[in-house]
Amino acid sequence: MDRLVLKRLLRGLWVVLATISLLLALYVLLPLLYPLLLAWLLAYIMHPLVLILKGFKLPAWLAVSLSLLFYIGGTALVLTALITRLVKELIVLLQTFNLHTEQWRGLLLSWSRNASIQNIINQINQFYHENPGYHATIDSNISRTTETVGYAVTQLVTGFFNVILKLISALPSMGTILIVVVLAAFFLSTGWERHNDKWTGLLPTPLLKPVSDIWRDLRKALFGYLRAQVILISITAVIVSIGLLLLGVKSALALGLMIGFVDLLPYLGVGIVMLPWSLYSYMTGNLGLGVGLSVLYAVILITRQVLEPKVLASSIGLDPLAMLIGMFAGLQLFGMLGLILGPVCLVILNAFNRAGVFRALHSYIVSGRLH
Repeated sequence: MDRLVLKRLLRGLWVVLATISLLLALYVLLPLLYPLLLAWLLAYIMHPLVLILKGFKLPAWLAVSLSLLFYIGGTALVLTALITRLVKELIVLLQTFNLHTEQWRGLLLSWSRNASIQNIINQINQFYHENPGYHATIDSNISRTTETVGYAVTQLVTGFFNVILKLISALPSMGTILIVVVLAAFFLSTGWERHNDKWTGLLPTPLLKPVSDIWRDLRKALFGYLRAQVILISITAVIVSIGLLLLGVKSALALGLMIGFVDLLPYLGVGIVMLPWSLYSYMTGNLGLGVGLSVLYAVILITRQVLEPKVLASSIGLDPLAMLIGMFAGLQLFGMLGLILGPVCLVILNAFNRAGVFRALHSYIVSGRLH
């Protein structure tokens, strides 16, 4: 084998082994260190406010304490108000659902009494009478289908309540983690410059600029992606809530928030909710609501088509198809949490690519030098 090719293979093998080792280290250490990472993120977010408060000649511990109180207290107040309002809206929504149950039952009965349906039922009965041998087979298939559907519904309901129970049982540990995060954020913020200088000093001098460039680009891309998603979800939720209020739909705020989160799904988006809802309204004779929902869906589509390219392009330029692939891959690997982790991983890879990491690795494998 040619000596140059052998060196390239060895360098490529070294890069692969180093990457695998880094990923394994992250997999092992992340469950242990994530409170520290959350604390660092909180300290990073608080740092501008801490600098402003220090400008008023406040001691470091007091500036950090006030910043923690502002961010944590403000977040708690907003979440409490939002959850309280959402619970009220969901209670009203559940009551409305119960009121419509009887209407749906009547609709199903009237549909089953239709002459065409009755004719089909009579033909089935005649088929049973003329072919008694098929009767047991058909009944068996219907029974198996019913059991399968019943088992699926049971699993769904059981899974939902298991998640609730796990959340309740995790509250004590979540409280402990929150205390650790707050304390760590306090200590990190009071010595922010000292800690940063210490970590920077651990890096070799040739790596300082590349690492700084990667971090700057990664920070811009990741926070840009999160900001873009929050903006798009908020716009959708506001438009849907206002539209449902104008249409006189109860629990408009809760429905608007839920449909806004559904808008995370690229290509499908709010259509997965709005289209069946408007179709049902047409079928039940509620033409006003059906037309209103159709117009509202058109408004959301137009708004998204106009704003999404601008918002994403100004943030990270992530392609919707790539986002869909990332969400699907994340869902397969990590479950529901993967719907968020998948696109985030794509953002990180995109940031590394734009920072020239992959180009530098390719150059190292080919020539033995980092460019």
